[in-house]
Amino acid sequence: MLRYTVLRLLGAVPTLFLLITLAFFLIRAAPGGPFDAEKALPPEIEANLRAAYHLDEPLVQQFARYVGNLARGDFGPSFQYRDYTVTELIATGLPVSFRLGLAAMLLAVVAGVAAGTVAAMRRNRPADHAVMALAMTGISVPNFVLAPILILVFAVYLGWLPAGGLGGVAHMVLPVVALALPQVAWIARITRGSMTEVLSSDFIRAARAKGLSDADVVLRHALRPALIPVVSYLGPATAAVLTGSVVVEEIFGLPGIGRYFVQGALNRDYTLVMGVVVFYGVVIIALNFLVDLAYAALDPKVRY
Repeated sequence: MLRYTVLRLLGAVPTLFLLITLAFFLIRAAPGGPFDAEKALPPEIEANLRAAYHLDEPLVQQFARYVGNLARGDFGPSFQYRDYTVTELIATGLPVSFRLGLAAMLLAVVAGVAAGTVAAMRRNRPADHAVMALAMTGISVPNFVLAPILILVFAVYLGWLPAGGLGGVAHMVLPVVALALPQVAWIARITRGSMTEVLSSDFIRAARAKGLSDADVVLRHALRPALIPVVSYLGPATAAVLTGSVVVEEIFGLPGIGRYFVQGALNRDYTLVMGVVVFYGVVIIALNFLVDLAYAALDPKVRY
């Protein structure tokens, strides 16, 4: 297990470096610059600003400087939010994004596994068809379409929930549901297929022959092996939730990291965009690493 863990950690380093390299050069290749505005700055002032932020250096030299600063944990200053560093902006938005992402993942796993299990236990019956139809709908409708529909129905027409903004638990319901529903659908489909296969196994038939109830069979015998494909999907699901939060936070007006990313991209705030990309990249790589360890714990064969 130790060798497996070390190999996974070593494999994460080149992945992160490749992400940093691609993001750095792609954002610099985009048209426009951080000091472009409706009213152009005098050339001497713009030249002084570019020199102050080292934007007048060759691109390779800028990249080497940025990587060196990253190694010291310095994401650099923000071009748009002049009084803040990128680290301070990420720290400001992190609590909101963390609550949103964690709640969405918990809802996706619990609801998805439950729905998939029900569908597997009622295979080829109305409950199975209903769950799979809803799952296909959830997969087909993206977050940026689902979020306005939820606002229109539950905030505007029914008036049950706030349309957006940061507040109590009620303000988080619609963003969490909008972010979680596509992953609920995927996890339900994966669970249904895996649970159907496990329930047809010989050891499940033996458990039923002993007189165990359906609930005991599922909870005590079928659930753990059926969760192996679900655990392997948690890495991509987390990545989808993090990237989806960028759009969801902007639609619902939540001051999270994703909203800073959108504003940074619109204003060519290179350091802010890079900081968010690197931060999300580290989080996704770390969570995928934990998923790999959990997968190895559930199925020891993958260690080899």
